Amino acid sequence: MARRPMEPFLWLLFSAGGVLSALLIPALLFLFGLAFPLGWVSPPDHAHLSAVLSHPVTRVALLGLCVLALFHWAHRFRYALYDGLQLKHLERAITLFCYGGALTGSAVAGYFLLAVP
Repeated sequence: MARRPMEPFLWLLFSAGGVLSALLIPALLFLFGLAFPLGWVSPPDHAHLSAVLSHPVTRVALLGLCVLALFHWAHRFRYALYDGLQLKHLERAITLFCYGGALTGSAVAGYFLLAVP
């Protein structure tokens, strides 16, 4: 039996990460980078923000955002190195670097979001 390629799954992670990042990251940056510090919107107090972040659904959603954004980066950077810099002869090393970095970053994000209270 022939081995199935991983490419469709990686493209799925790439597209899901791109869509989720495009929808959520600008809103979070606007709120926490501009609206709250400049006083346009009253910021949540520490107790409320801590309560929201301690909920398991919030942690899983943030973990999903981190994981998918990292895999989006990995896939985009991999093809930037392949096609942009013409480094196709280093395919295995680039793949290990990009997706290994995404896996490592996902594990670190998972540790901080799920294990730390």
